[in-house]
Amino acid sequence: MKMTPAVLIIGALMVFWASAFIIVGIPSMTMKETPSEIWRQLTPEEEAGHRLYVINGCSYCHSLYIRVSDWDIGAERIAESGDYVGVEPAILGTERTGPDLSQEGGEHPEDWNIAHFTNPRHTSPISLMPSWDFLEEREIRALTAYVQALGGKAADVRQARQRQWKTQAVAAYSGGLDRNVEWLHAQVPEVWRRMPNPYPATEAALQRGKRIYQQFCINCHSPIGDGKGSAEPYLSPPPLNFTTLRRHVVENRYIGGIFYYQIMNGITGTAMPYFKKHLESEKIWDLANYLAVSFVGYTDANIEPRGIDASYEGAWRNSYPPPGTEAK
Repeated sequence: MKMTPAVLIIGALMVFWASAFIIVGIPSMTMKETPSEIWRQLTPEEEAGHRLYVINGCSYCHSLYIRVSDWDIGAERIAESGDYVGVEPAILGTERTGPDLSQEGGEHPEDWNIAHFTNPRHTSPISLMPSWDFLEEREIRALTAYVQALGGKAADVRQARQRQWKTQAVAAYSGGLDRNVEWLHAQVPEVWRRMPNPYPATEAALQRGKRIYQQFCINCHSPIGDGKGSAEPYLSPPPLNFTTLRRHVVENRYIGGIFYYQIMNGITGTAMPYFKKHLESEKIWDLANYLAVSFVGYTDANIEPRGIDASYEGAWRNSYPPPGTEAK
């Protein structure tokens, strides 16, 4: 065949349309319009929040789908085409400068989200996300409603859990300082309440804990641990004041396991999120030691019951006296 301009043009068009059919046509033909088991219709407020999400380019940093290969980021469910029925436009995004949001609904209570959108540094001190304080209050609430709807019916279950525990958390806080701490400790399983911190509170460990505190905790609990960080005005109940915990050390002794459990699992219903997907075990123990030493003035680090020290640990003796024994 003689190569002519007409043949080149026709050949190029054939290649283009064949590629378009493979990339766009076949997936479109195989996509289902049947809602998935978690799908539900968005409310008008959630739809308004979706429009804000699209207009403000949130998809440039956040994806809205989880793939089979994403289990390592703590995914709970693989995305299905039926999750997005009726969402126009369905902007799934490809970048993950920030976390995937496809199952974000109910991960945090609404007040946490409002504080986060107003200024992400309120809740995530090292966040790169821009603040959205240029939006009106009703717009921030609409954006919050949309994010809380991500995950459909599964998100509704998580939100219901947040509201259930928030009612109890607010009631405990309203009962006064002692009642609040007693309630918080009562939610920690007995095995954790009686577990001392297995890691020594060495200078290096405390410095590691301090850095973690600055990266994740400081703008809720404040630099001095009194719970009056920049996020505090948005949150109900407000963040815990660590400096009041000294007289609540369980049996005048244990505090490490309580800190670990609450850092790991969060306190559902409050703005305290879980960190078990963010921090490895030793980092949580280091943070627990930092909180105990810096704000309580006592740590149960490396006391009995104890096991074999880790191979890298040097000799360390706990010189922090339990509360109430300083004068003895």
